[in-house]
Amino acid sequence: MPSADLSSLKIKDGARAGGSGGKFLRIFSASLGVLVLVIGGVFAFRKQTPAVEVAAARPANDPQAETLLNASGYVTPRRRATVAAKITGRVTGVFFDEGIRVEEGQLLATLDDSDAKRVLDASVADRNASQAAIADLEVQLKHAEIQLHRAQVLYDEKVQSQETLDTARTNVDSLNAKISLAKVQVDAAAARIQEAQQNVDNCVIRAPFGGIIVSKDAQVGEMVSPISAGGGFTRTGIATIVDMNSNEIEVDVNEAYIARVRPGQKVMATLDAYPDWQIPSRVRTIIPTADRQKATVKVRISFDKLDPRILPDMGVKVGFLSEEPSAKKTKGGKSAQGPAAKAIIRQSAVRGEGSRSYVFAVRDGKVERRAVTLGRPIGSDVEVMAGVISGDQLVVRGPENLQDGQKVEIRQ
Repeated sequence: MPSADLSSLKIKDGARAGGSGGKFLRIFSASLGVLVLVIGGVFAFRKQTPAVEVAAARPANDPQAETLLNASGYVTPRRRATVAAKITGRVTGVFFDEGIRVEEGQLLATLDDSDAKRVLDASVADRNASQAAIADLEVQLKHAEIQLHRAQVLYDEKVQSQETLDTARTNVDSLNAKISLAKVQVDAAAARIQEAQQNVDNCVIRAPFGGIIVSKDAQVGEMVSPISAGGGFTRTGIATIVDMNSNEIEVDVNEAYIARVRPGQKVMATLDAYPDWQIPSRVRTIIPTADRQKATVKVRISFDKLDPRILPDMGVKVGFLSEEPSAKKTKGGKSAQGPAAKAIIRQSAVRGEGSRSYVFAVRDGKVERRAVTLGRPIGSDVEVMAGVISGDQLVVRGPENLQDGQKVEIRQ
């Protein structure tokens, strides 16, 4: 058996060198691809436009500049009523709809009054029967008085006995008593008539005061009751009426800051629905009690002038204003205590670099770095003495690495 020739399996030196070179080329190509991807990602990241939030600089004489305290609450009417029936009954008519204005005493709904009218008719019949009985008794009384007079004459002439005279007198007294009882029964029947008439009137629901219907709570055919029947088939109200002329603001103020609030204090209110509309208002009253659970005191604020856009239960933010100006101005427009402020901005718009302060203003989709000179802080705002004017759009929230001239996208 011939032996195997293993020399045929030997790798030549030329082939060994060529394989090493191919491996190196593959590694180089893979590294170059990764580097290209990294560089492309960096450039793509740099080209991404950052999103920022902006807020406008306000005038230095903005009323909110003297805000002592901010709070939030809701619009609440002083006069709001859920109109309900005084009796339990079935609704037979509804004469209103949501959003309409009603006057005091205006008919809103009616209930089934058939049973109440039957009771009224029965009471009237009882009164008429009592009055008829009085007429009969009065006729009998006249006859009894004639008999008593005759018995008295015969007794005086010693013709009749004392017993006959007493009987005649007793008949007269008895009829007088029956007539008095019948008159009392007539009065009782009249009282029952008034009660029955009241039950009939209770089947008519009228507006207790003028206002606007904001809720329609019952329909024809439903049962209504002044008290809850414990189920979902009986309504407890007919309609909800709001007097829009009594709208005011109700806010809860932390008891730690209630000393800054006083009756008659000026307030600037802003409805959440109309954030650009500042409504002059004034503190009407401070409720003299605190909520121990929330550690707050309730404050009621009246609008200086009502507006149809102000609706009940709207969210509202208020600022309690100081009536003492921060600095007196001279005729030249400068403060007697120093230069006047140019604008008021949010403190979140201010950035620092050492002892220097600057802001980023947005113009034509690009940020512009501006050095600013700051004045006194006012709550979450700060006065600007130089570098910003009223109306400038300033970045209040955005990336920390913003650069002058960089394009940005304004986030709403």
